[in-house]
Order: sequence, then structure tokens, then C-alpha cells
Amino acid sequence: MKTMKWLLRREFWEHKGAFFWAPVAVAAAMILLVGGGFMYAMAFGGHETIQIDGHKVVSIQGIPPALRYKIAHVAASGYMGLAMPLFLVLTVVVFFYCLSALYDDRRDRSILFWKSLPLSDRDTVLSKVLTALVVAPLVTIAIGTATSLILLVLGMISATGKGFNLFAPVLMEPNLYLSPLYLVAFLPLYIIWALPTVGWLLMVSSWARSKVFLWAVGTPLIAVLVLKWFNFIVGHVSDTIFDIDWFVSEVVARGLGGLVPGIWLSHGDIVVINKEVGLDPTQLLGLSYATLASPGVWVAAAVGAGMIYAAMRLRRWRDEG
Repeated sequence: MKTMKWLLRREFWEHKGAFFWAPVAVAAAMILLVGGGFMYAMAFGGHETIQIDGHKVVSIQGIPPALRYKIAHVAASGYMGLAMPLFLVLTVVVFFYCLSALYDDRRDRSILFWKSLPLSDRDTVLSKVLTALVVAPLVTIAIGTATSLILLVLGMISATGKGFNLFAPVLMEPNLYLSPLYLVAFLPLYIIWALPTVGWLLMVSSWARSKVFLWAVGTPLIAVLVLKWFNFIVGHVSDTIFDIDWFVSEVVARGLGGLVPGIWLSHGDIVVINKEVGLDPTQLLGLSYATLASPGVWVAAAVGAGMIYAAMRLRRWRDEG
């Protein structure tokens, strides 16, 4: 346990710029641009009148109390959506981290140093898996929560400056406090869906001697072209052809895009937003976990775990030495 803790610290400190400072920089830019836009609207812009159901309201203070609480509910339930750019950064950071995690050790020969220590290949690879699937997402959730709260407060200050005070109704909403916990609750689901991508990238990283990105991304794309060519040739003489669409969506997209948070939303009819009540986090959580009923999800996760094991074995023998 102490060894794994030390390895996780090593991974975080060696890649602190990607895991911590990159999302912090994006968060700062979001606060500056979006938050600054809120403040500008309060000071110089915006309309003092709004329309409800096509009827003009003379003053923004004239919004009915029921609608005020409805707006507060929507804001408190969906404010974490403001952190979406940070989770896109997470996808890119973790993708390239996994791609270089085992390759860089061999390229700069530092693998010889690490193998001189009492550290097993299993622990080393697992530490990289845990960093990609647990540590990096938790750091992003923490930064995203802080960023979203700051933007929510700035937005409410801007609305208050126009005479539309949302502080009391928003602070009364349970989802304001539960939303970060909902994000953490998605983490096990994210891990399962991301396993195939992490396994594939680590296996390529432990095997490729050069051009790691081309091997990781080019191999599936070339496989698609080969299958299309096969269908074109065989299709003239036989009805037995490959289902290219299935291969692209279930193999290529899952293999390369599993790190995208919410990728499971593209599988099945999941209604994310209800126009009447906004985002319903509990319903979204339940519908998202319902995707685990598909055997394909577990098959893909098992294949990902198998590729992680292959990366451990490859690291043991392929040290460029």
C-alpha cells in the first residue's frame, strides 16, 4: 500500500503541469471571460425587461415568485455544467499521458533506473492506470467544482445588480450541495467505460519503439480502411460482409474515445435535460448506470483489463536495453 501511494505521488508530481496547472489555467480563463461577461452585463448591458410566455414584463423585479424558484432550481441543478471545458481538457491530458506513460521510460532509458528499485512492473503499470482513471478525474472534479461555484456566484451577483436576487432560493436548493457528489458518483462508471481506451494506449505505449501516436490512432483507422476494401471486393461476389458501422462505433470509437466523460450518453435514449425542471442529476445518474446492463460494456472492460495485463508483460521484456 505504501509503495502504491509513493508511485501515485510520483506520477502526480511528474505530471503536475498536465493534471493540475492545465485545468487551473483553463478555469482561470473561464472565470475571466465568463465571469467578466457577467460583471460587464451588470454594469453596462442587459435589458431591464423580459418576456414570459410572450407577455412583456415591465421590470425584471416583476418575475413571479414561482418562476424565480424554478430558475433557482435550474441554476442549482445544472451549474456544474459550466465545468464542461475542464472535462474536455481532462480527456486530452489523460489520452496523451497514457500514450507516453510507458514509452517515455524506455525512450530516455529511465526504465533501467526504475527496474533497479524493488518495484514490480505490475505496481508501476497499475499506478499509471489509477492516475489516469482516478487521480486525474478527482483533481478535475475539485477544480471544476470551485470554478462552477465561482461562476454561479458571479452570475447571481450580476442578476442581483439588475434587481433579480437568486441567492436565497439557490442556497435553499439541495442540488447546490449535492452536485459535486453526483460527479464523484459517476467516477466508477467512467472507469468502466474508459478501461478499453486506457488499456489500448498503455499497451501501445509499452510496445511501440517510435511514433506512438500513429500506432495508437492509425492502427484502428487502417483497420477500418482494410475492412471497407474487403467489403468492396467481396461484396461483388458474396453477401457476407463486415458491419463497418458496428466496428467503428463499438471498437474504434470505444477504443479511442472512452476517456470522454459522458460517452455512455450516446448509447441508448438518455434524456439529459427536461425543459420544465432543467437537469435532473438523480435521473441522469440512474439512466447512466443503466447502460451497464449491456454485456458489451463489460466485454469491452474485460478486453481493456487484458490489454493492461499485456502492458505489464511487455514492460517486463521490452526495455530497449
